[in-house]
Amino acid sequence: MEKRQFGRSGHMSSVAIFGGAALHPTITQDEADAALDMALAAGVNHYDTAASYGNGMAETRMGPWVEKHRSEIFLGTKTGERGYGAAWAEINRSVALLRGPVDLIQIHAVTTFEELDKATGPDGALEAAQRARDEGLTTYVGITGHGWLAPAIYREALNRFDFDSVLFPINGVLFGKAEYRDNAEKLLQTAQERNVGIMAIKSIAKGPWHEGQDRTYKTWYEPHDVQDTIQQCVNFTLSQAGVTGIPIAGDTRLLPMVLKAAENFQPMSQSEQNAWIENCRDMEAIFA
Repeated sequence: MEKRQFGRSGHMSSVAIFGGAALHPTITQDEADAALDMALAAGVNHYDTAASYGNGMAETRMGPWVEKHRSEIFLGTKTGERGYGAAWAEINRSVALLRGPVDLIQIHAVTTFEELDKATGPDGALEAAQRARDEGLTTYVGITGHGWLAPAIYREALNRFDFDSVLFPINGVLFGKAEYRDNAEKLLQTAQERNVGIMAIKSIAKGPWHEGQDRTYKTWYEPHDVQDTIQQCVNFTLSQAGVTGIPIAGDTRLLPMVLKAAENFQPMSQSEQNAWIENCRDMEAIFA
């Protein structure tokens, strides 16, 4: 599997990144271990989770596995708290569950400028993340989230603090919206100039679940689940300049298909990217 440098960390991360959101609340330790092992065997060396994933179960399930494989992987987690005290407590809980210091702590799900103000302001979560870095609980600090404003918010975030990484959505549907694409491309350009690592989420998002629809996966949106389509989705997202990798969608049943697509990644030309965006034009975005 192809590897790319994850920003200024210098880590050569696999283009497929294991996303802890796939470890849902009812998953067993054996099931979690099997998914984590499958990713590692495919060449994945970057694992990303969050305190909130699986209602807190993701870090619990990852901990024993991480303890065995820590030297083989780059490990990130996230705090969804906005205030200093709550964020500091959550970071320490995550570090304990994951059996030791992590490589990356991220401010999670910052979806409005008001939340950015809280997280980066006095007595905010960013101060807790910086303390974690200063005390050796993490090496790097990032920011994450989704929504229509995500690229614009993270451009502003990089003006306020020199974040080491950004995680935000990239797919053909979103890039069909001119304002989103413009802000995303400007964010990617800034990231390249400043050596900021980029993780691109929602690469295989098909659309929102609708009322009465059979929710066949545990993701909060409907994912693509046809291999050829997933391949196109992955090819598109990984063809955006500055993207390091794609966290795998939040259901372990999708893991084999996304791993296969990452292993078979073929860069898209600009004309192919434009054609894919046009192909996605009639699809519904996952954000309201």
